[in-house]
Amino acid sequence: MLHLLYALLGAARSSLRSQRELALENLALRQQLAVLKRSPKRPKLTHADRAFWVALSRLWTGWQHALILVKPETVIRWHRKGFRLYWTWKGRHRGGRPPIDAEIRALIRQMTRENPAWGAHRLWRRCAVTDVGRGRRCQVRRKAAEPDVPPLIPRQHGAQD
Repeated sequence: MLHLLYALLGAARSSLRSQRELALENLALRQQLAVLKRSPKRPKLTHADRAFWVALSRLWTGWQHALILVKPETVIRWHRKGFRLYWTWKGRHRGGRPPIDAEIRALIRQMTRENPAWGAHRLWRRCAVTDVGRGRRCQVRRKAAEPDVPPLIPRQHGAQD
């Protein structure tokens, strides 16, 4: 008798819910059945299953009531972990130019001190002639402008090297 009452209350409740909510609940229950069919003894969730529950939790407010396999806190933890992994991946070091050797930096500083009238472009050309700069113009400019080096006199237009 009690089962019949629960069935009638469930039918009345489902008739009041929207079509979208019923479809999402059906999808959630079918996904859990698929997981149980895949591993009947102890359900093993794949990354795709976890991603499904994270996405469903963002789309549907009633996702916690349809969840049977894991606790709702677990789904929230997966979402937070994915968020952390995304920003860790986004902020990774992607390479770039190799650093200048210490002896090359010292040479650039020495040339800057000895020739204060030279601009960064002329320093770079001198380094390129001696095969020291290897085409790293902005690095030569940056190293020449470091604080322990006196400031360069601005290059005048039309000056020859």
